[in-house]
Amino acid sequence: MLALNRIMSMQRDTATGSGVAGKSEPGAGLIASSTGKRKRSPCEQDGDSDSQAGKIMRSTPDLPEQRLDILSRIHFLLPMREAARAACLSHAFLRPWRCHPNLIFNKDTIGLKKTYGENFHHKIDRILRNHSGISLKSFEVDYAGTCRFDGTSYFDSWLQIAVKPGIEELTLWLGETRRIYNFPCSVLSDGVQNSLRHLKIRCCALHPTAELGPFRSLTSLCLCRVNIKSEELECLLSNSLGLEHLDLTHCMEIICLKIPCTLQQLTRLDIFECSSLKVLESKAPNLSSFFHRGFRLPSTMPNLETIVIESGHEVVDAPTLPSKFLYLKHLRIRLISVSDISRPYDYFSLVSFLEASPSLETLILDVTALRMAHESIFADSELRDMPEHRHGCLKSVTICGFSSAKILVELTCYILKNAVSLECLTLDTIYGPRCYQQDNKFERCIPMADGVLMETPRARVAIRTYIENKVPPTVKLTVLEPCNQCHATGKWRMLSQPGDSISLSF
Repeated sequence: MLALNRIMSMQRDTATGSGVAGKSEPGAGLIASSTGKRKRSPCEQDGDSDSQAGKIMRSTPDLPEQRLDILSRIHFLLPMREAARAACLSHAFLRPWRCHPNLIFNKDTIGLKKTYGENFHHKIDRILRNHSGISLKSFEVDYAGTCRFDGTSYFDSWLQIAVKPGIEELTLWLGETRRIYNFPCSVLSDGVQNSLRHLKIRCCALHPTAELGPFRSLTSLCLCRVNIKSEELECLLSNSLGLEHLDLTHCMEIICLKIPCTLQQLTRLDIFECSSLKVLESKAPNLSSFFHRGFRLPSTMPNLETIVIESGHEVVDAPTLPSKFLYLKHLRIRLISVSDISRPYDYFSLVSFLEASPSLETLILDVTALRMAHESIFADSELRDMPEHRHGCLKSVTICGFSSAKILVELTCYILKNAVSLECLTLDTIYGPRCYQQDNKFERCIPMADGVLMETPRARVAIRTYIENKVPPTVKLTVLEPCNQCHATGKWRMLSQPGDSISLSF
């Protein structure tokens, strides 16, 4: 803001006249004129006293080229909404506005006060048609949070304007409509392929071919609800040798995914609910981080160092081959059961993960369930024979949603017996992030169902009876109970219920 004030002071010294810019040129690309006769979007309104652009009130028709260049550079640093306001208020900003490098269109920047009933795409179209397309680095159309908007008839012309050599980030995040937009690969010319670094597409059909050519700068590819076949995706990947991050979400036409060894820069792979995926193999030599929500583990990914697995049906295919993940150091498994239909999962089968991961250092198991559906240790206290398999690298183990389930007690005892380097064991009787954790954006613990709170005293007794006496003196045991602040109401409600055979003292 100080820099802008200095520029405007320079303008006052050189301007031939003074006055307030009360109008924007018809070609400014802003839907609202400055007549003030109708409501305008935040991108188009005159600035108020709290707006950065609202303080720029002087017209400057005769700026020297050098000062105009400085003004343009400062204008490019403004958020898009402030940049648009500045163009409304001063002719000096019209030229840089037509070449603004970052065009981000969503319900907030356009200024939709409702999620439906307004011409979202009409406003975008008018702004784009008055943009030169020159120097555009980032172009984003995001329909998230809106409904009843179908701008498929506009998309081709928008892409023709925006997607030109020099573009670095392209996001087309569409809503679900009856018509699936067919993304035109023809706009990805040779010049675009040389500069494009991030490509993010949702609710489109994408059909790349070998003739498309290489994407020399592409580092991030995100496809969500995109109709693309296995061979088409493999074709796209084979032409993206600099790819570092691949994110696939609800891409239902992908049956087989084989990542070639030529993707030497690929380090992260995220796959979320691609339910048709049957075969997943990677030969990328530096792939080290893998997030997967679904049912099947990768057939082969020997270089992985971090795996995060989520299953919404308490089903995880544990590896059966020995030494399958030789370099795996961090493993997080989240098992989610929100109904009584899901069959109880054999947590003890996760031992095969430990056997298949000789370098594993950190294990986090998050059991998210509304109630404890397994056999309790208090119903059958005879533990199964524990196999011996030394784990020399495992140092930290956390189990969230720990209960009195016999099978969880057995898994914990197995770890204490065989993890000879174990330093820290944390047993949390509830699931989800805690209110005091820095990565918890809600700053509160997740609300717990009555079934979970009713189980926590039993879990504590099970730990005292069957686990504490097996903890070596070199291991720090931490037991976490429901939060006294976030779960106080639920705990007292459980305490008031009679007839429980386990002491309900917290």
